[in-house]
Amino acid sequence: MNITNSPTEKKSFDKQTLYIKRDDLLSAEFSGNKARKFYYFLEKDFPKVKKVLSYGSSQSNAMYSLSVLAKIKGWKYNYYVDHLSSYLEENPHGNYKYSLENGMKIHVGRDLPFPTKDELLIEEGGRQKEAEYGIDLLAKEILEWKEEQEIDELNVFLPSGTGTTTLFLAKSFSVGMPPSRPTVYTVPCVGDAEYLKKQFLMLEENEDFHPKILTPSKKRHFGKLYRESYNIWLKLREEMGIEFDLLYDPHGWLTLLENPEILKTPTLYIHQGGLIGNESMLARYQRKYSENI
Repeated sequence: MNITNSPTEKKSFDKQTLYIKRDDLLSAEFSGNKARKFYYFLEKDFPKVKKVLSYGSSQSNAMYSLSVLAKIKGWKYNYYVDHLSSYLEENPHGNYKYSLENGMKIHVGRDLPFPTKDELLIEEGGRQKEAEYGIDLLAKEILEWKEEQEIDELNVFLPSGTGTTTLFLAKSFSVGMPPSRPTVYTVPCVGDAEYLKKQFLMLEENEDFHPKILTPSKKRHFGKLYRESYNIWLKLREEMGIEFDLLYDPHGWLTLLENPEILKTPTLYIHQGGLIGNESMLARYQRKYSENI
């Protein structure tokens, strides 16, 4: 499976011209930043591994991507959650449903067993050193595109969960690059800037390699529904003809537009996929705003 070389499209939004790196189009099932994070495990051989273990939320994009990886590699897959709602258990949908269909075994409780020699533990959201392998390929694709387009200065923007993709992308640009290397900006979607910085430090102590963190004007709690988030999601789809993720991207776009100075330099927004999760997010928005949606 080839999951590299996603297309880059020039688009206009809110009277601004920018570029979209379409990692959502990498493949039908294995796409977005999770495909980049797990590319190491997809490409390398693990003859002793028979099962993969991971943990996180019950509608995680990483949960689903790992189910695809396990299916491709012929591994068993056990996933651990703190809580599983009775509604989701009785009405499987979104990432949870498709992960189960791929053979995932769900466990309620974070008491993960210590992995044996034939088990592979993947951290929540793919936050681990191995993710650098696939994200470095993403950085090289961007640099090649930048050179082809004859763009001297480039800003790169993407919202962050664990911040793994953002960090390793900024690091890849920083190592051995000239002063005109791309500048990476991000906004924390889980927690605040201090929380995100701690996530960076867990993977890279050298702060010279860290991306620039933007602070949004409004605090939005992760996973909570906001009318302005849904509105900008609709506007993005209407003006660009692109469907974005409903969990991370609205917060990303709202923050990016609050910082118009970034857009004065050619700017590349990385579409990190996660569209299967829209099935559950849209259902939640419809339940909350049923009279308007």
